[in-house]
Amino acid sequence: MKLIFTEYSAILIFFAISSLLSSVIFLLSYFLIPQKPDQEKVSAYECGFNPFDDARATFDIRFYLVAILFLIFDLEISFLFPWSLVLGEISIIGFWSMIVFLVILTIGFIYEWYKGALEWE
Repeated sequence: MKLIFTEYSAILIFFAISSLLSSVIFLLSYFLIPQKPDQEKVSAYECGFNPFDDARATFDIRFYLVAILFLIFDLEISFLFPWSLVLGEISIIGFWSMIVFLVILTIGFIYEWYKGALEWE
């Protein structure tokens, strides 16, 4: 247990100092600046013009689906790059575990494709 604490103590100290500093800065800015909201400050702002429509319009769910798929495949690349750098040094278990990971992602992508989730009307 002591070994783990000595290894991660710098990270814990950094986290504690950054949390404390950000909290102090937030609280100082909240209490020192006068809060006087008026109609201009709380209105929606669109490049200097009055808003044309409601700023809280709903989005189609397909935008979220595309964003989540982008994040998943972006995360896949972040796993693939270090794996490709150490491919000659890892065992056969490391190789096949990444192949299984890629097969699962491919099956999920094919499922999304056949379900029509990527079709845009």
